[in-house]
Amino acid sequence: MPKLSVVVPFHNVEAFADSTLRSLASNADPGVEFLLVDDCSTDSTPSTIDRWAERLPNATVIRHETNRGIAQARNSGIDAATGELLTFLDGDDWYGPGHLAGLVTAMDELGCDFARTDHVQATGTQRVVRRPPAALRERVMDPRDGIAPPHRETMVDYPFVWAGVYRRHLFDDGALRFETGLRTAEDRLWIWRLHLRARSYASLGLHGVFYRRGVATSLTQVKDSRQLDFIPAYDLLLADLAADREGDRFLPKAVRTYCAMIAFHLGKADEYEPPAAARLRREARAALHRMPQPVLEETLRTIDRTRSRLLGRLRNGRKAA
Repeated sequence: MPKLSVVVPFHNVEAFADSTLRSLASNADPGVEFLLVDDCSTDSTPSTIDRWAERLPNATVIRHETNRGIAQARNSGIDAATGELLTFLDGDDWYGPGHLAGLVTAMDELGCDFARTDHVQATGTQRVVRRPPAALRERVMDPRDGIAPPHRETMVDYPFVWAGVYRRHLFDDGALRFETGLRTAEDRLWIWRLHLRARSYASLGLHGVFYRRGVATSLTQVKDSRQLDFIPAYDLLLADLAADREGDRFLPKAVRTYCAMIAFHLGKADEYEPPAAARLRREARAALHRMPQPVLEETLRTIDRTRSRLLGRLRNGRKAA
């Protein structure tokens, strides 16, 4: 049994697949297996994957006959993984040498259910280190304590699933699969569920995962209705909290973040395709009415005036401008 499984979804990333796979080779070890998931790419990505798979030890190529999205691509990798630990990488990002060995060493030393890491944001030639907003570093903590308070940036605001490593038992019995109905924001819901389900975690000062920001093929750059999947994602989160033993403790954080996401997307509405912008305003107003109203009222009272007025006007049926 390998020590670590690395799940890497690919979809039409021919400009970056070679460097991504080369970085896997620089991290290859007998205790590491690579699950390379081609989500029905239509460019040269499949041939690049095949070429590197012949050279990578312990590499398995998984192919989707139709494009099923990143959530299902990750799930396919999870289902095929056999390692004691599991991590993810996107097909247009890359690892620095020795990063995976650092993950394994840290997990062996700490013994926690999962760990989150720093990452290096790469925008062109610029490099910026981003850190998870954990209270402590290199210390085992309670994941639920990493969710609140509502007015501060916390671990659930660091939604980069590839900036972490997770014990296999968290995925047993079908748990912690990504919601396949979500084309975006699936990572935000998954991180919340991770913190609600796991018993222990840590934050690691490793800088070995590099995230390409602003890539044209990234789902963060799309201007259509896929951007609106944050709405069903947070609706699912509110349903989870309604059934959670500590749901009341975390509702203020969930509602405040939901409101922040609505305000953020409304601020970009003019960049979206007109049908998506109209749908955003319509569905965001309905979402505000679905939220627990006392918690929403407290949120609107305590957030900044600009967002409070924007969301209040939208909820009351006036133009959110």
